[in-house]
Amino acid sequence: MPNQQPSLDLMFQALADPARRSMVERLSRGPASVSELARPLDMSLPAVMQHLAMLEAGGIVASEKVGRVRTCRINPDVLSLAEHWINQRRTQWEQRLDRLGAFLAAEEDGETK
Repeated sequence: MPNQQPSLDLMFQALADPARRSMVERLSRGPASVSELARPLDMSLPAVMQHLAMLEAGGIVASEKVGRVRTCRINPDVLSLAEHWINQRRTQWEQRLDRLGAFLAAEEDGETK
């Protein structure tokens, strides 16, 4: 799993910005042109393109240009890497908390006897 770290780092960095998360949210409903992604955002088209470049670098979004229109799509496989990483952390903490709960219950039983 160490060789997945750079992509995870780029992915989390890409998702750190609210505008980029907004774009991902929109793309989760289906492909969209850059113009469509830019419409609800209060920023210039070049700024939108910079945000999209960051999402592409993180592997979250792929785009293709046909004629004058660049269309973007979400890459759900990459997001599943983040989900897997988060779930591993959650499982570790749940196991630790379960052990702590069992220890505290055993301590409590020992004090009441």
